[in-house]
Amino acid sequence: MPNPLVSIIIPTFNRPHFLQLTIESILAQTYSDYEIIVVDDGTPNDANQILCQQYDKVFYLKIHNTKSPAKPRNEGIKLAKGKYIAFVDDDDIWLPNKLKKQVDILENNPDFGLVHGCCEVIDENGVLQNKIIGRPGSQNVKHGDVSLKMIGNWTVMMPTSFVRKEVIDTVGFFNETMPPAGEDLEFWARCSFETKFYYDDEALVNYRVHEKNISGSSKKYILLPLFLKKVVLNQLERNRINKIQYQKLMVSLVQMQIRTLKLGFFSTLKRLFVIDPFWFIGNNSFKMFIYTLFFKK
Repeated sequence: MPNPLVSIIIPTFNRPHFLQLTIESILAQTYSDYEIIVVDDGTPNDANQILCQQYDKVFYLKIHNTKSPAKPRNEGIKLAKGKYIAFVDDDDIWLPNKLKKQVDILENNPDFGLVHGCCEVIDENGVLQNKIIGRPGSQNVKHGDVSLKMIGNWTVMMPTSFVRKEVIDTVGFFNETMPPAGEDLEFWARCSFETKFYYDDEALVNYRVHEKNISGSSKKYILLPLFLKKVVLNQLERNRINKIQYQKLMVSLVQMQIRTLKLGFFSTLKRLFVIDPFWFIGNNSFKMFIYTLFFKK
């Protein structure tokens, strides 16, 4: 049999009810040339495996528990046979035309390596919350060459992501040394320097918000600017950006770090000097520091 055009990777851990809803939303797609790879991050029972065995299109793999989606996603990438890779978490829902629309976009736009979009929020019970997340004020912010717009400002909504496998082959895997939040921001930041992003403003995904969301704790993002600095520095060393562009991106990372000030004054201050020893000379950054320290609740 020929390889599927699309490989869909789902990291999961011990929530078979949500996982089943996610899988069934994929099986309900109007587009059918895909494989589903479920990578279980060490669930201490067989519920996920029993569930996945019910579906012919699903390949199931269990690994040792890492408490992060980075390793499961990487293991899924290693198994993927498709020309395109789609990522979705085990609690989100795709609308039926999501895959077909994104396949058509990349098939018809060879200069773009990634499609992404916004999501409509649902609660734990799947009830729509009349809230859109990931939609920019101007679509140009998230469309085209976003490498100098993205870092420190926004990320790709993971369940909307649809990327050419060749882009991943170039940038490498998700960073498994990072805390279990922010590894997606670091990965997409690397991708932004390799390809143009196509932003589609139609909400094709229902993003589930509940108390067990990994991204729910801002404390897990406090080290992220340091990892992003490594990405930016690598681009400077490869002459992919110039020194002026590098300094602008450092300002974005400084301001990103300042937003964590309330989580620890001295630790944040130390990280600011690691990012840029002269960060306080930037008038806007210092004003933001003072405002965050004394006025922001």
